[in-house]
Amino acid sequence: MIADRLILDKNKGDFKQDKKSEKPIRSVAKALSWRVIGTVDTLVISYILTGEMSIAASIASIDFITKMILYFFHERLWNLIKWGK
Repeated sequence: MIADRLILDKNKGDFKQDKKSEKPIRSVAKALSWRVIGTVDTLVISYILTGEMSIAASIASIDFITKMILYFFHERLWNLIKWGK
């Protein structure tokens, strides 16, 4: 599970890290900070288009969760690619 990978115990070596990649917790932090910015953007656009704050908030909430998860896996996959490092 993702949660198991995020709770790291450096002494036990639970996290297999190569020297050129980031730890998963860094990817989570980056995903969260980016999603806050993206969600505010989605909230504003949704409100402008619908004129309803409750609908805009619903759209922004779903957007926050799904895109954060997608970003995390996107980031982890890019860490496996040696190109450009």
